[in-house]
Amino acid sequence: MRLPVIRGMIDRRILVNFRIDPGVMSRNLPAPFRPQLVNGYAIGGICLIRLKNVRPRFSPFPWGISSENAAHRIAVEWDDKSGVRQGVYIPRRDTDSRLNTWAGGRIFPGVHHHASFTIDEGDPYFSVTMQSNDGEARVQVDGIISDRLPTSSVFSSVKDVSDFFERGSLGYSETHLKGHYDGLELQCENWHVEALEIEQVESSYFENESRFPAGSVEFDCALLMRGIDHEWHGREDLCCSRA
Repeated sequence: MRLPVIRGMIDRRILVNFRIDPGVMSRNLPAPFRPQLVNGYAIGGICLIRLKNVRPRFSPFPWGISSENAAHRIAVEWDDKSGVRQGVYIPRRDTDSRLNTWAGGRIFPGVHHHASFTIDEGDPYFSVTMQSNDGEARVQVDGIISDRLPTSSVFSSVKDVSDFFERGSLGYSETHLKGHYDGLELQCENWHVEALEIEQVESSYFENESRFPAGSVEFDCALLMRGIDHEWHGREDLCCSRA
């Protein structure tokens, strides 16, 4: 993708995760992706991220743009000439930034849909609601900081799930071209997560029974990240389609 290295601050990032029947998830993934399994389950989720001071790395100024963003993401594997790769497939991105909406798929990897966000935050409580302008996506997440994961989680500990997502830094996003996926890698200079105990979660994507029949998706766990210095690096695109 045509992208200089971008720097900024992850002011707040909520990762809400679902465990999903792997056969069902496979039917919802385009080639070349397949589900990355954890204890027999596929892992999908929502990333709700507020970015601040986002700017090209070479910029002489210490300030940049800020935005609220949402991404629906699936942990995946695929094969290339170097072997088995791991990362995330991102079927949809939403943002409250008109600039991101325009630049997504042109300058910045992945098509971005414009959306409105309602935020209610006050440590230890976090609430984020997202509604896309096109009516195709809605998310609501309410939670409170915790020191542990739900006992039903497929992950054994906060460190276990933290390591899993730290490794999944390479993402491929939907574009305007069928079978063409823009690559983007997140590189964090500091990495720290906290567990988030969820009081309410809604996702029009994962609740769509034409994609995920009843019983095929269950909430698993949620994480919170704050104050993370980071860079975005464009990576080689993937071009593939099912026969």
